[in-house]
Amino acid sequence: MASAGVTHFVAPAAYERIVPRWAGDPRRVVMVSGAAEIACGALLSSRRTGRIGGALTAALLVAVFPANVQMALDAGTEHQAVPDMPVGRFRAIALCRLPLQLPLVVWALRVASGH
Repeated sequence: MASAGVTHFVAPAAYERIVPRWAGDPRRVVMVSGAAEIACGALLSSRRTGRIGGALTAALLVAVFPANVQMALDAGTEHQAVPDMPVGRFRAIALCRLPLQLPLVVWALRVASGH
């Protein structure tokens, strides 16, 4: 989580391109979500704060899911997050990311429950 959060600050452009247009200023959304991912990573790294970190991570993964949907919808359009990637490859990656969120949420909830 922390590593992914850092990439929001190091290379924000691709993240900004997947922010749903209804979500507001893409730069602000990317900075806030990046900071939240870093905070979740920090909380997950300690036994004392792991449970709250798991719960917050699950909530964050659900909150950012619309960006993953937007990324899949934008494949092959002028809004494609990685414009230089061939459309077919990008679409496949974007679609594969969607179901992968579920095991991540389940994992975070297991951490939150102490298992």
